[in-house]
Amino acid sequence: MDTNTSATPGGNGSDTTMKTGSSNYDRTLSTMSGTGSPAGSAGMRSRLTGLKADLDALVNRAPGMSDDELAAEHAKLMAKYSSLRFAAKGLATQATQQLSVGYENASRQFNRGVETTTGYVKEKPMQSVAVAAGAGLLLAMLFKRR
Repeated sequence: MDTNTSATPGGNGSDTTMKTGSSNYDRTLSTMSGTGSPAGSAGMRSRLTGLKADLDALVNRAPGMSDDELAAEHAKLMAKYSSLRFAAKGLATQATQQLSVGYENASRQFNRGVETTTGYVKEKPMQSVAVAAGAGLLLAMLFKRR
C-alpha cells in the first residue's frame, strides 16, 4: 500500500511534494533525526528544542550579520523546520493508522461477542433468562447496600 505525503515548507515561497512508498516512508521516518534513531515524540521534542535554540542564537547574532549571512541562516532554519514538520506529519499519520487498526480490532471483537451472545441466547433461552435474572438480582443487592 503506497502512502502519498506532501511536505510544504512554510515561509520560503516554495512548495515541495514528496511521494513515497510505505517502506521508504517508514525508513525516512526512522532516520529523520539524522542519527538513525526512531523519530518518536521524545526525538521530536529534542529536535524542536534544538530548532528553538538555533533560532535564539540567530536572533542574538543577527545585528552583526550581513544580509547574505542572514539569508543563508534563514534557509538553514527553514530546512530544519521543514524536516521537523514532515516528521511530525509522519508521526501523526502513523498514530492515526494505529488508532484506526485498534478501532477496527475492537469493533470486530465486540461484534464477535454480540454474535456469540445472540447464538447462546437462541440455543438456550431459559438458561439465558435465568442468568440475566440472577445478574439483575445481584446488581440490585449491590446497589441497595449503598
